[in-house]
Amino acid sequence: MKKFLRNNGLSIALFAFFLASELALTLVGQAHYNHDRLDHNQQAVDYRAYVCSSEFMEATMENWESEFLQMFAYVLFTTFLYQKGSSESKPIDGFADVDADPRAATIVQQTPWPVKKGGLILKIYENSLSLTLLGLFALSFLLHGISGAEAYNNQQTLHQAEPISTLEYFSTSQFWFESLQNWQSEFFSIGVMVVLSIILRQRGSPESKPVAMPHTESPAG
Repeated sequence: MKKFLRNNGLSIALFAFFLASELALTLVGQAHYNHDRLDHNQQAVDYRAYVCSSEFMEATMENWESEFLQMFAYVLFTTFLYQKGSSESKPIDGFADVDADPRAATIVQQTPWPVKKGGLILKIYENSLSLTLLGLFALSFLLHGISGAEAYNNQQTLHQAEPISTLEYFSTSQFWFESLQNWQSEFFSIGVMVVLSIILRQRGSPESKPVAMPHTESPAG
């Protein structure tokens, strides 16, 4: 168990913080949702009903959507865009290990099977990270729209207004406000990370350059 925790500590810690944050979101979200319902002379809902509600799904998906978009764009952009001196960029000059053609690799027992297979399977595999992130963004975007439309129509009912279709909701200013307020923060934060890593350091972190490395150099990728 100790070896397992050491070998997987980073992912365990991140997912633990995720679960704790998501649990906290359900609790404060339920309180906020019930407060709004009571203001409109409606009965409060229990915890299970809130977690299964479109309001909770919408709040979750609009954030996941922006995260997956940011990660997809970042993974893709770093394949062909550079930032001199940043630990988040490949070196501008010279060869980076991540650019190596897997078709020229020496096949060993531990080589991933798509590399051994070659052809279309390998073509998909060598782009699988960005494709998966793009797919997760698309799924989150769709679920945001579907759950958001239902939550929006719940509010329309409270105010005795006409409901709209999911397709119509995608064209509303509310949907795009929810999306863009998250998109802008994600791109800004990763841009700050790229620039700050040029001159700032965190000893021991692979996200930082070695402390003594000159500002103008990027670590070999």
